[in-house]
Amino acid sequence: MLSTDDQIETKAGAVRQQWINRNKYYYNSLTRFLQYNIPAGKSILEVGCGTGYLLNSLKPSRGVGIDIRADLLEFAKATYPDLTFYQQDASQPITSGETFDYIVLSDTIGYLSDVQQVFSQLHDACHADTRLIITYQNALWSPVLTMAESIGLKMPEKRQNWLDRGDIANLLTISDFDLIRAGRRMLMPRYVPLLSEFMNRYIVNLPGFNRLGLYTFVVARSLRHAVPVTAPSVTVVVPARNEAGNIEDIVRRTPQMGSRTELLFVEGNSTDTTWAEIQRVCATYTGPLELSCMQQPGKGKGDAVRKGYSHATGDILMILDADMTVPPEDLPKFYEAIASGRGEYINGSRLVYPMEDQAMRTLNLMGNKFFSMAFSWLLNQRIKDTLCGTKVLTQANYNRLAAGRGYFGEFDPFGDFDLIFGSAKLNLKFVEIPIRYRARTYGETNISRFKHGWLLLKMTFFALNKIKFV
Repeated sequence: MLSTDDQIETKAGAVRQQWINRNKYYYNSLTRFLQYNIPAGKSILEVGCGTGYLLNSLKPSRGVGIDIRADLLEFAKATYPDLTFYQQDASQPITSGETFDYIVLSDTIGYLSDVQQVFSQLHDACHADTRLIITYQNALWSPVLTMAESIGLKMPEKRQNWLDRGDIANLLTISDFDLIRAGRRMLMPRYVPLLSEFMNRYIVNLPGFNRLGLYTFVVARSLRHAVPVTAPSVTVVVPARNEAGNIEDIVRRTPQMGSRTELLFVEGNSTDTTWAEIQRVCATYTGPLELSCMQQPGKGKGDAVRKGYSHATGDILMILDADMTVPPEDLPKFYEAIASGRGEYINGSRLVYPMEDQAMRTLNLMGNKFFSMAFSWLLNQRIKDTLCGTKVLTQANYNRLAAGRGYFGEFDPFGDFDLIFGSAKLNLKFVEIPIRYRARTYGETNISRFKHGWLLLKMTFFALNKIKFV
């Protein structure tokens, strides 16, 4: 038999749940977006968990919710016994004393008296791969929400502050968090058949309209936990097709990095003597690098990269195109960026420094600039050069990417977009390294401007429905 106090507390939780049910379209849309960013089976901490509805919807392997209101937590504990709930002020150290894969603050920071203090406390609940995901309502909607409360369409709430995206970004920065990406979502929080989905999935993502989104989302990571292991090992994967004249120079010019450097050639159905040259160089080499080689089973650079990465032994995985238009001597810049923790997905950019004559044809350059703008908008992260062949990430993050590859499917023969899209889905921090793009000194390019350009355009539209319009 519940005591009178317990009945009151349970009633408060039931009332909150009734409001959630009355606005089910809004909450279902918010939940779907968070589920896109948070795979099921991860450990999750929700700050300001209320009744536990959202935390339970994310299907965590270990779910912990904290809230200052005992009346809501009593309902949460009774309704979701498999989850753990603590009553505490968010500005105090996290009660459970553990770390989580994801920390969620959904429509919470508007009620916090000291947002910076809360952010600072969250570092103790982070590990190197933890992602902090924040959603909060756009201040432009304040009059609309106030009116909705007055006519009974929305639960009455008293906010302590209205913060815009710049305020949150600044508070994250001074609290030692690194903002990864941000954006706004939802134009119609009430369900109107056909129209709501069209407006909330497509129109809200267009420039101009996006400023009007009902809620803002922010994804960040803790910089206090961003540094990987000391002196990690490196595997440089070199896809090589018809590049016999470059093989020996690649070995001679590739520097030693980290605790050890593996140089792994993946030969791809060459019509010249590339495979024989790779075998000769690997057999006679006596330097500090660890050399190995194999032939890819399929076709295309993407297949070669996946083959090489599946056999790589290094903590850090790099791609070096065998045409050496990106000089091997530039690889330590990529190593420093990822080994220092400044970035998690490191991409080369050929579009900063002046290029050598004939390094890139005019149509290729125009295509790269187009895809740069398209992908910066698509990913909510700046990426200037999507097609530079040199890309770097850790073995651990690549394994996570490969495990989730089914979400996109095997759609990319180049390998570039498989890594870009997969890294974006994981909310990895993108960093670009400007490089001086060289003209090739041997052989001819394997890229067809028009055939492959059309394929890239199709993949961009494919990614819209997988990344942007979700």
